[in-house]
Amino acid sequence: MTGFDPRAHRLVAAQRWFEDFTLGERFPLPSRTMTSGLFAAFQAASGDNHPIHYDRDYCQARGLPGMLAHGYQVAIQTAAGAGLFPHMVEDSLKAFLEQSSRFLAPVFEGDTLYPCLEVDELSPNRSTGVVGLRSTVHNQRGVQVLEGRHRYLLRKRATAG
Repeated sequence: MTGFDPRAHRLVAAQRWFEDFTLGERFPLPSRTMTSGLFAAFQAASGDNHPIHYDRDYCQARGLPGMLAHGYQVAIQTAAGAGLFPHMVEDSLKAFLEQSSRFLAPVFEGDTLYPCLEVDELSPNRSTGVVGLRSTVHNQRGVQVLEGRHRYLLRKRATAG
């Protein structure tokens, strides 16, 4: 017996519950450069076969500086699983309720994206609550290319009695 307990092997030791979050709390996600490999992987996963997402010559013939990222390829940069939030709520998360996105500016191959989630809603219920996260993505020039929202249903901390 080694004393190892896989349940204790967590990225974030302290679990959080609905009432532990505050409005304005931010969860930056890792930045990522949109490489040709990521374009190819997204095309393979999505099945999208429009040449604007994989053919440089096609794009340049239409006045674009390079391949244009698919909107979903940009939206997935806000996946909470890339950061600490889901590790904080492993014990309290009941459901991922919804996601929405608006695309504000184009993203091209070579752009580096900086996603972030920020608590903008705390809607309590009796034993649960909804945590809303505003999602944003900026590029390396500081231009906001996406805005959106995620909503999660979390348990409240159990009370004695």
